[in-house]
Amino acid sequence: MPSIFSRIVAGEIPCYRIAETDDFLAFLDVNPNAKGHTLCIPKIESDKIFELEEDTYMALMRFSRKVAQAIEKVIPCKRVGMAVVGLEVPHVHVHLIPLNHMDEFRFQQKVSFDAAAFEEIAASIRHALAQ
Repeated sequence: MPSIFSRIVAGEIPCYRIAETDDFLAFLDVNPNAKGHTLCIPKIESDKIFELEEDTYMALMRFSRKVAQAIEKVIPCKRVGMAVVGLEVPHVHVHLIPLNHMDEFRFQQKVSFDAAAFEEIAASIRHALAQ
């Protein structure tokens, strides 16, 4: 059975897209730790990051880096943190989380936004990526 992220890649489930290539997709986390919390995934379904082919792993890190740099341009934060946990969805995903304090990185306190706010956040990051 495909993961929820594979279903997002297939277009079966909507998302707030940030960036996309032939191999990777970045979209806003709908249960974010902070404004701008973004997930970067490979389009191929793989459960564990260290089981990815080395070229795919390195390309995912380059893709995530570009997205993180765009997030940092438009979301006020001290830095963008990165986490790879992988327990909640069995599909490799990199969390990019704008951070101002450690509580935003603990996955315990969540923030919420309406659809319009999510789209505005996604659009601002997409715009920064395009520059």
